[in-house]
Amino acid sequence: IAGNAQLFKAYVLTAQNNAELLIAQCLKFAPAYAVICNTDKYIQVKEALTHTNVKVMAGHESVKSIVTDPAIDIVLTAMVGFAGLEPTINAIKAGKDIALANKETLVVAGELITALAKQHNVKLLPVDSEHSAIFQCLAGEELNPIEKIIITASGGPFRGKTAEFLADVTRNEALKHPNWVMGAKITIDSASLMNKGLEVIEARWLFDLRLDQIDVVIHPQSIIHSMVQFQDGSIKAQMGLPDMKLPIQYALTYPNRVPNQFKRFDFMAYPNLSFEKPDIQTFRNLQLAYTALNKGGNAPCIINAANEIAVAGFLNNELGFLAMSDVIETCMQQMPYIANPVLDDYLNTDKETRILAQKLVNQMPKALTYLT
Repeated sequence: IAGNAQLFKAYVLTAQNNAELLIAQCLKFAPAYAVICNTDKYIQVKEALTHTNVKVMAGHESVKSIVTDPAIDIVLTAMVGFAGLEPTINAIKAGKDIALANKETLVVAGELITALAKQHNVKLLPVDSEHSAIFQCLAGEELNPIEKIIITASGGPFRGKTAEFLADVTRNEALKHPNWVMGAKITIDSASLMNKGLEVIEARWLFDLRLDQIDVVIHPQSIIHSMVQFQDGSIKAQMGLPDMKLPIQYALTYPNRVPNQFKRFDFMAYPNLSFEKPDIQTFRNLQLAYTALNKGGNAPCIINAANEIAVAGFLNNELGFLAMSDVIETCMQQMPYIANPVLDDYLNTDKETRILAQKLVNQMPKALTYLT
């Protein structure tokens, strides 16, 4: 936005907890509204912006309502996890195009979201680097059916490690991603390959694919962001440095490409690009995601909610790295299955799964190695 002031105006800025950054961005971009979801930080934000024209709101309900404002053209939905679902639904119903960085929205309720987008003639523009890559590869290929897509994964900090090694890894080790700088939750998901599992489910809905049309390949350099194979065997790949600014810009400016000052890729700096098969026996979360997608219904909602609780448990040193998969699998086995869920079913499934997952986390043995 700062680099394209002639194209964009920030109308609403939101944050969950980071009041300091929200304040700084409001002072810089002067939006009409700011929403801090953590109500405990409302006074801090309100007082810091009292001398401006920014109207300050607080709480998740405020986000759900403000996205329908008539002045908004496009909503970049980048909230973490299930929290992004209802604001995205409200924005779609209000006719706003969606730049989607919150993959959990399609993981949890892909059938509902894609149907709503079609009903309200709203664009779903992918922001995840992998889905943006596929989206870019499909430009101009509207008449050519996809044979399959190939989603790339860096492999995270534990690529090639054994289950014995992973049994004792700490949160600090898991948070050291080799290529990307991301928030804690998505970084842990990357380390466990759950992030890739969620991306598989998201891709199924974004691009209307069958499960057997979606492959995952480990690509440690994170230069090829994903690929599309067409029915003649030709493969298109989208390449670039691991930097989220480009897919965000492409979603906001689509169908145009606008100039920028982002760092350019140099082939000589990456003389070798390599590829491996993912280890789904050791990193079970990817297989669990495939299983949930194959089952359909509310199964993806179950694994998403269980994963959010399991990741929080790991980050709080309450759960071992491998035990996250145990919690998710047990929730999949014990939660009631709903074949054709509606929104209330998704909301209830999420709530009940979180209760069960937290109970499982509390029952897990607390090994001293988790605390190092």
